[in-house]
Amino acid sequence: MNDISTFEDVQALVDTFYGKVQQDDYIGPIFNSKIQDRWPEHLAKMYRFWESILLDNHTYSGRPFPPHAFLPVDATHFNRWLTLFTATVDSLFVGPIAEEAKERAAKMAAMFHYKIEYIKNNAI
Repeated sequence: MNDISTFEDVQALVDTFYGKVQQDDYIGPIFNSKIQDRWPEHLAKMYRFWESILLDNHTYSGRPFPPHAFLPVDATHFNRWLTLFTATVDSLFVGPIAEEAKERAAKMAAMFHYKIEYIKNNAI
């Protein structure tokens, strides 16, 4: 196995991961309900997001948190997301960038969970 080093690697990661997400009994319904028939658009955005983070090719612009702010999710959903992401990376890649992908995903899950809980607990 090789490390994540090309845009095609990022595409393989994103496609494989979100294929698992769409089929997952626990988090799949949330993603599928939110994204509906816009999966190609979402995947293209995720290619740019992860390419920017992992390959330092700044193709993503935007704010990743707002679309997630009011999703009906809690820590168990983030744990499942992270478990699927980590397993996907481990099944496809090995190396420092693969490790960075998993670390970044863990930090992002923790930050999104914290922000969502803050919004829920401070609703007016």
